[in-house]
Amino acid sequence: MLALLTMADPREIPQLTTELIDMSREYLLQETLEPAKRLGRHAGMGLGGAMALGLGAFFLVLALYNGLKMWLPSGAWWVVLAKFLTALVAAGGAGLVAWRLQERDDY
Repeated sequence: MLALLTMADPREIPQLTTELIDMSREYLLQETLEPAKRLGRHAGMGLGGAMALGLGAFFLVLALYNGLKMWLPSGAWWVVLAKFLTALVAAGGAGLVAWRLQERDDY
């Protein structure tokens, strides 16, 4: 025998509506908000790591500049040379990082 589908009794509609809203809320929490929280935690750790590496690179470049100023003879043009060499090394390091971050199609 075939079971006939019957419509809900009008008195059951508020209860069914409440169940639908509760199930929708649980689904929203389970499938969207909780994964987003986990993703946010990983993104925060990545951002913190990037900031730490950037600060470290800044201090390395600053140390290179001060070391070159100390190592080179005194004079205005020697300070310019120290700045130029520091900028050259910093640009080379940034270029190296950009080159290594490029997406490759060979694998």
